[in-house]
Amino acid sequence: MTKKYIGVIPPIITPVDEHENVDEKGFRKLISHCIENGIHGIFVAGSNGECLALTQKERDRAIKIAIDETAGRVPVMAGVMDSSTRRVIENTKRLEQLGDAAAVITPVFYARHATQDETVRHFEDISRQTAADLLIYNIPPFTGQTLKAETIFKIAKIDKVVGYKDTSGSFPDFLKCLSYFKGTDFVLHQGATNLAAASMLLGADGYIPSMAPLFPEPHIRMYEYGRKGDIANTMACNDIISEISAIWPMTKSQTASTKYAISRLGFCDKRVIRPTEPIQSDEEKRIDAKIEEIWKLIKEFREVKA
Repeated sequence: MTKKYIGVIPPIITPVDEHENVDEKGFRKLISHCIENGIHGIFVAGSNGECLALTQKERDRAIKIAIDETAGRVPVMAGVMDSSTRRVIENTKRLEQLGDAAAVITPVFYARHATQDETVRHFEDISRQTAADLLIYNIPPFTGQTLKAETIFKIAKIDKVVGYKDTSGSFPDFLKCLSYFKGTDFVLHQGATNLAAASMLLGADGYIPSMAPLFPEPHIRMYEYGRKGDIANTMACNDIISEISAIWPMTKSQTASTKYAISRLGFCDKRVIRPTEPIQSDEEKRIDAKIEEIWKLIKEFREVKA
C-alpha cells in the first residue's frame, strides 16, 4: 500500500451565501486555487469548514463539490464526525455515494466519555459498515476526550484505518506515534501548526494548516524542507508560518479571522455561520496590515533563496 494522504492538506473553509448555503462558485475557485498552487490535498467539512454549523444537506453538498472540483487531482479527506456511532456510519455511507474521499472521524462528542475503549469500538463498528478509508482525528477541545497514543495504536489495527490527524497538542504522544509507526504505511499528520516544523523534521507525513490557501508557498516549502531533514530552512519557513498564525487571535473567533484572511483572495465572502461572532472593521484593518507584513517576509525569503 502506498501512502495517499500526505503533504500540506488544509482544512478548507466553506464559503457560504447570505442564506448560509454553500457558495458553490466561490468554493470551486478556492479549491482549484489550492491545487494550482501546489497544495497536496483538501480536507473538507472539518472544524475550520464549519461542518457542524452547516445543515446536513449543505455539509454533504460541500463534500460533493470538493470531490467533484478536485477531480482526482489531489486526494480528499472529508469530516463525517458526529455524536454517535450510528450517525457517523450514516454520514460515512453518504460519503461513499458522493465519491472518493477518506472519512475523517473523531470520538463522539456531547457525551460523558467513560473509557478510551469506547472510541476503539466506535471505529470497529464503523469499519464493518464501510469500504472507505478511515482517518482518526484527535481534537480534544471539540470532543471532550483526548485519545492517548496507546489508543491510536489499537485503532490503527482496525481494517480500513489508514492514518491519524493529531490536534491534541500533546507532542510527547505524537512522538510515540512517530516511533511506533515508523517504516509502516500508516499516515501521521500534525494538526497543531505550532508543532508542524518539529513534526516534519522528525518524520511526520504532513500537516493541516488552515491558512495554507492564502500562503501556500511557505507551508509547502516547510513540508519539503522538513521531509529532507533541512533544519535551517525548515525553521526559516516556520518563522514565517508563526507570523501567519498570529492572524488567528486577531478576532474573537478563529473561524472569522481565517475566513476573512482567505476572502482576500477574492474568491468568496468573509461570512461566518451564526452565531459565530463576525469580524469587526478594526480587526479587518489589523489583519490587512499583518497580511502585508507576511507577504514582505515571503518576498525576502524568496530573495535569499534566489
